[in-house]
Amino acid sequence: MDLSNLTPAEGSVKANKRIGRGQGSGRGGTSTKGHKGQKSRSGYSRKIGFEGGQMPLQRRVPKFGFTNINRKEYKGINISTIQALAESKNITDVDVNVLIDAGFASKNDLIKILGNGELKTKVNIKAHAFSQSALKAIETQQGTAEKI
Repeated sequence: MDLSNLTPAEGSVKANKRIGRGQGSGRGGTSTKGHKGQKSRSGYSRKIGFEGGQMPLQRRVPKFGFTNINRKEYKGINISTIQALAESKNITDVDVNVLIDAGFASKNDLIKILGNGELKTKVNIKAHAFSQSALKAIETQQGTAEKI
């Protein structure tokens, strides 16, 4: 056996249809496109969402709402997550870089500390925003919450 006598497996390669090569081929004449009509013409392409002339869905459904350009999207991280992080890594100072390294946020996220869970250790936290319940939980453990 060498490279000169390698062939594909039987039935794995299928010959292309040769369209528009005369009547004797069986695929001449209309070249498998049927008779007349828009789809038989060259250059035909249907618009996205075209429904045969019926009013398309994106025009039937009304527009509503708006996007506030001043909205700030925060990544919420709970007190319980910070407690678990402080216990596992044995740290008392938590800032944005610590949360990014731990995989709780990405580098472009604005981070907001939320008050779900229980904080059992004194932790100094630096973040972009804090909820009222989170501030209360941090201060009851004599920790500090600093806004960046």
